[in-house]
Amino acid sequence: MNSAAQPDVIVIVIGAGVVGLSAAIAAQARGLSVTVLDREGPAAGASAGNAGAFAFTDILPLASPGILKKAPKWLLDPLGPLSVPPAYAAQIAPWMFRFWRACSPKRVAHSTAAQTAMMDLSKAELEPFLSASGTLPMLRKEGNLQVYESESEFKASLPGWQARADHGVEFRHMAAAEMAAIQPGLAPRFTHGTFTPGWFSIADPKLYTLALADHFRSRGGVIERAEATALAPIDGGVEIRATNGSTRRAAQVVLAAGAFSHRIARTLGENIPLETERGYNTTLPSGAFDLRTQVTFGGHGFVVTRLSTGIRVGGAVELGGLSLPPNYRRSEAMLQKARTFLPGLKPEGGVQWMGFRPSLPDSLPAIGHARATSRVVYAFGHGHLGLTQSAGTARLVADLLTSQTPAIDITPFSPQRF
Repeated sequence: MNSAAQPDVIVIVIGAGVVGLSAAIAAQARGLSVTVLDREGPAAGASAGNAGAFAFTDILPLASPGILKKAPKWLLDPLGPLSVPPAYAAQIAPWMFRFWRACSPKRVAHSTAAQTAMMDLSKAELEPFLSASGTLPMLRKEGNLQVYESESEFKASLPGWQARADHGVEFRHMAAAEMAAIQPGLAPRFTHGTFTPGWFSIADPKLYTLALADHFRSRGGVIERAEATALAPIDGGVEIRATNGSTRRAAQVVLAAGAFSHRIARTLGENIPLETERGYNTTLPSGAFDLRTQVTFGGHGFVVTRLSTGIRVGGAVELGGLSLPPNYRRSEAMLQKARTFLPGLKPEGGVQWMGFRPSLPDSLPAIGHARATSRVVYAFGHGHLGLTQSAGTARLVADLLTSQTPAIDITPFSPQRF
């Protein structure tokens, strides 16, 4: 390795998930030379097993007064929509305190406005990005149907829908007969529903991310398998240290390593409160159910999605960090509920999965420069909205790398806001 401080490449992106690769492609499109580093390679983490949704209507933060009302009941059920393993409870307590503070009405309004701006940008950027990367045929516009089991549950959701209406989100409420026309086969226990046509999806999130990697390489991009562990400012750039003892230098670095990002940011002296939403799912064969739209069972914290590779049943939130072993009983519990809610569902032949979703207490990602050096751009902490916000994040990262005014105000996403 040349010991001189001259950077080897212009930009190094740390992370080959959907956010990192999207940012790499956007930077490449601005004429920058880009190399991507990842500890396992493209699409190895949450980008492989998510629900495949571009949830542009999902503008309400997880941190909200409503979740505070539901959380005590959910936390009593170790297999419910929200859980904290006892072995991790003490470690996550500071994050939970920040989450509780983010639930105040004033902060929720602030986060909702910021999330709306991010969603609008991401939706506007999506199809041009897909077209440029040759992945537009993978896009589906089948909407999402949120279902409710009673009049009271439906009425409890109305303030949230009013908040969406205030921000221009299109939806329509419906009774059981109209629901059945959109999605046949729902159990009669579901009496009300809300359909959001602006909820898009991708044919398969893993195949999409791998296609982005192929496109990036076809334009001269390089993807290396290496685990970055530390960053250090140097004259004219940034030094990246890896677990194998190697070092690399770049003029600029984008940190988009998902749930592992805070560990690397810590080497620059920043303590960003990133936690891990451990998501679980089971992917069934394509013929398991005649699914025509994504169905969200909000009261139970999971969704059922039609992919080109099967029917995926998954979701929920387990705040359990990066080290505890997976608890696949959570996947089994969601699948058992799905069998009850969709009586025609065939549960055989499923493949279970668990992945790490990087989550910040206020449900907003960290996008912006590191405090230690403007040559490092952070792009992580999207929670369950990484795929949804990938194209918008890529635009913002490219703006920052090329010293352009960001397409939207990124102050609410400042990594230093905590």
